[in-house]
Amino acid sequence: MKKLKLWINNHLVEAEKGTTILQAARRAGYDIPTLCYLEGINAPGSCRVCLVEVERKGSKSLLASCVSPVDEGLKVYTESPRARHARKRVVELLLTEHKQECTSCVRNLNCELQNLADRLRLRKINLGGERIEHLVDDKNPFIVRDYNKCIKCRRCEAVCREQGVSVLAAQNRSLKTVIGPAFKKSLAEAACIACGQCVMACPTGALTEKENIEEVLQALDNPEEFVIVQTAPSIQVTLGEAFGMPVGTVVTGKLVAALRRLGFDRVFSTDFAADLTVLEESHELLERLKKKDRLPLISSCSPGWVNFCEHYYPEFLDNLSTCKSPQEMFGVLAKTYFAEKEGLDPAKIVVVGVMPCTAKKFEAARKELVTRGQQDVDYVLTTREMARMIRQAGIDFEKLPDEEFDQPLGIASGAGNIFGGSGGLTEAAIRTAFALTNPGEAEPVIQFKELRGTKGIKEASIDLKKGGKLKVAVVHGTRNARRMLERLKTGEHFDFIEIMACPGGCVGGGGQPIFGQHDHRELAVEHRRKRAEALFKIDLGKKLRKAHENPAVKKVYQDFLGHPLSKKAKALLHTTYTARGKTPGLNVPKVKPERKVRRPAGLPG
Repeated sequence: MKKLKLWINNHLVEAEKGTTILQAARRAGYDIPTLCYLEGINAPGSCRVCLVEVERKGSKSLLASCVSPVDEGLKVYTESPRARHARKRVVELLLTEHKQECTSCVRNLNCELQNLADRLRLRKINLGGERIEHLVDDKNPFIVRDYNKCIKCRRCEAVCREQGVSVLAAQNRSLKTVIGPAFKKSLAEAACIACGQCVMACPTGALTEKENIEEVLQALDNPEEFVIVQTAPSIQVTLGEAFGMPVGTVVTGKLVAALRRLGFDRVFSTDFAADLTVLEESHELLERLKKKDRLPLISSCSPGWVNFCEHYYPEFLDNLSTCKSPQEMFGVLAKTYFAEKEGLDPAKIVVVGVMPCTAKKFEAARKELVTRGQQDVDYVLTTREMARMIRQAGIDFEKLPDEEFDQPLGIASGAGNIFGGSGGLTEAAIRTAFALTNPGEAEPVIQFKELRGTKGIKEASIDLKKGGKLKVAVVHGTRNARRMLERLKTGEHFDFIEIMACPGGCVGGGGQPIFGQHDHRELAVEHRRKRAEALFKIDLGKKLRKAHENPAVKKVYQDFLGHPLSKKAKALLHTTYTARGKTPGLNVPKVKPERKVRRPAGLPG
């Protein structure tokens, strides 16, 4: 690739032809602020925050650096008085339309607009003007959409399109412009899959998870209720980031200690239920292979992916594993097996899940996941909510001792741990499938490094010896899921496919910590890679690494379920799905019209 020489702030640098000024400046160590830019996904040049002054052939002009390519001999000034003034005025204009409730906003101190206003030393807004006051869309159990905090950067729209969903788009013009579902419908009325990637991309508090902290605190304060908490595999390698720890730090013991100090009656691990899922799904796979029925078997642990399939590819619902997700398997066992074992009234048990995913909130509210008249899981907290809850309780997370999960639903194998990374489910299931098809043989701890990593679609041929050869695929991100399903429609054969809705799997879930510069795509990929590697290291460090060897899981079958795919196991641990269509049209209250309000000049920024 041809190298070009240019000057950035009077320093000579080199950049490849086709590189943008923004990319060249950042690689040279100059941080140009952005709001609308998402590397490789969104570069409309619309927010104008990345304006720089460029001198070319004796003339000077301001250019949006995210869409302007470098040129030989170009002179760029990222912090000239003219560039700074223009940038400051752009942000000031954004703030005149912004609902300024920073101290009570969930994104306070982690808001890109707030940070940019501070960087530009905006202490008051000198501009007045008219803005429209919108009603907040909170008609669903997973995501809150506050149009009053939206800066129209359209990053949510770009990420939704990148996911292959595209339920968000710009509507109307000028002051009336909104970014949301068609006809400004609620997300509950759109074919939204609840993956939460839009929340991760949003630079402000315009998109946030539906918070359940208050409901959980009320349950903890009620002496009549027995509150159980379960934590998903990935939480133990992501929660530390919210407290300033390096990406991929394993905080399992501190997580348990924090949950105990918050007052939960039992602290269990969803990894235990992941082991249970492995057994049920492995038996289901072998049964379908034997019957040559409904192949490929497609995983069903990711609720965002399940939603995607229900909305866009209902013809593949019969291929989905009927297994409930580990979260839901845990919930139903907590209210049946554990309740019987401890002599507790299931009606007084409250199950809380700490999950990496906003779609888990949708999943917990599904009517298909009601057992014996009760919802399997009562409340779901994202990783972000868990971090806020710990801070609000005044707990110094880093100083906590390492503690162990409670028993019996806290024992997990390494196979259960790796569920949180893309490919982990497949690797765990194959370990057990090998043991089931080759009884009596020395069982290797199977590791498939070709199924790990950040590639969107990974494929492998796996030899189960007596079980025959399997063609498997691992897919993450629903755009890649769409590509895979289109391949299946052409007749391409696979035996098992793992699909996770979020990039990287659960380690990249829409409920995970929101980190610094979201416009650095490479940084996001690196974060997910480090998180996944941390989970695989946990697996390597365990003596117990196969789901079918988990003694707690064996006891559940011995004392309660009988055997995998038994009548009782199918009744409690398996579910059905619903074809929802691309325009579900759920019955939600009508949105009232917006009203215009005047914002006087001089308000603090």
